[in-house]
Amino acid sequence: MKTRKDTRWMVGVALMAAIIVLLASTPLGMIELPIIKATTVHIPVILGAILFGPMAGSILGGVFGISSVVSNTVAPKLLSFAFSPFMSTTGLEGVFKALWISIGCRILVGLVAGWLWIGLKKLKVNDLIALPLVGFLGSMTNTVLVMGSIYFLLAEQYAAARQVAMSAVYGLIMATVTGAGIMEAIAALVLVTAVGKALLKVMERAA
Repeated sequence: MKTRKDTRWMVGVALMAAIIVLLASTPLGMIELPIIKATTVHIPVILGAILFGPMAGSILGGVFGISSVVSNTVAPKLLSFAFSPFMSTTGLEGVFKALWISIGCRILVGLVAGWLWIGLKKLKVNDLIALPLVGFLGSMTNTVLVMGSIYFLLAEQYAAARQVAMSAVYGLIMATVTGAGIMEAIAALVLVTAVGKALLKVMERAA
């Protein structure tokens, strides 16, 4: 029985990882905006964390992060120095900062979503409330961690890329969080609720 469960876990995580790679390779996964790429790739990370747990979420977050590195290296944008170690403008230090932003932050998205789901289930919160909560907060975790890390680690480079004064960086970061970030979170809320509800039913039947 345990072997069957482990196999189902591995297959499920592999399928979610394949979806992440597929999304990251198409315009649906990394939507081009003038300055940055808005993402929907975090949605299967959140779904995987809900269905298979925090460890699966962290693995899928890592796949998301690696996909982000590849995307920002192959098709760089204005802020790709913050997401690809190969685009670093500050040497080795910038390489580690980019790896943290692109991969480390995304791993934490899966962990947060997974543990939040577990916490809500222990509190016996209804799925129709828990799913949108995890979807919204998981997405906002991605935005806040990424943009917050850019602010604290790469503010000077961000200001130079945007050609603005350092004093304007905070406002621009917050505009991204409250603008694109909230739109991404609302999309995640809707999709995680709809898809998650269906997948949870399938898993219950297969158990």
